[in-house]
Amino acid sequence: MFDVFLYPVSAILWFWHKVFGAVSSPDSGVAWVLSIVFLVFTLRLLLVKPALGALRAGRRMQALAPRMRQLKEKYGKDRRRLAEEIRKLHAETGANPLGGCLPALIQLPVFLSLYWVLRDFTPGAQSNHVFDDAGVRSFLNADLFGAKLGNWLSQPAAELAAFGTDHVHMIAVGVPLMLIASLATFFSLRSGLTRQTETAPETAGITKLIMYLAPVGMLVSGAFFPVPIGVLLYFLATNVWTLGQQHFLTRIVDREEETGRRAAIE
Repeated sequence: MFDVFLYPVSAILWFWHKVFGAVSSPDSGVAWVLSIVFLVFTLRLLLVKPALGALRAGRRMQALAPRMRQLKEKYGKDRRRLAEEIRKLHAETGANPLGGCLPALIQLPVFLSLYWVLRDFTPGAQSNHVFDDAGVRSFLNADLFGAKLGNWLSQPAAELAAFGTDHVHMIAVGVPLMLIASLATFFSLRSGLTRQTETAPETAGITKLIMYLAPVGMLVSGAFFPVPIGVLLYFLATNVWTLGQQHFLTRIVDREEETGRRAAIE
């Protein structure tokens, strides 16, 4: 189903591996780590425009929240009239309730493809889309401070030993990756959801729950599920990018709104 995305994603990873492999050894952990990080950054850069559109759409819907509550109070017992008034409100303001969802739906296959490309570097695999057998073996043999990129924390000690690593190295590398990725997730969620709570206080409870559950879920999955170090690097890179992107795009939209308010006053 995702093959249409898997091949381009693996091709981007292949390209960056060729670039960094020319600087250092192609089989080195440095070349593969930088390739994964720049793969994430490349894809996220291509998806900045949809993310900005989603943020703008979300802001428009947040601005309508007080009027939406008024309509629900006034027409709450008449669902047909309420739906009609909401439709008129959206048409009047140019707001689209799906505007914040569609960009996310566009990005989802890309993110899943990136995840599966990294997961498909498995022992015995003859290829991984663009990568041949040598590329797969190169990834599996690469390590970051002694932790193999294709292995995971909860893997049996005998299997880790077969790949030339152990739980000490896996934990020493994997735990910091999970912690930093979880912190980046927490701060990015807190930044985005705090503003949402201000305009929709009735969602404060579930918003706070999501803000804490998402980072904890990342820690649990990394510690107890077969999540390779390479995938943890992906989580780290994408969550750090999200934190920075959110700050950058928020400033852009804030400036746009301020410009709009000044124009309205004038």
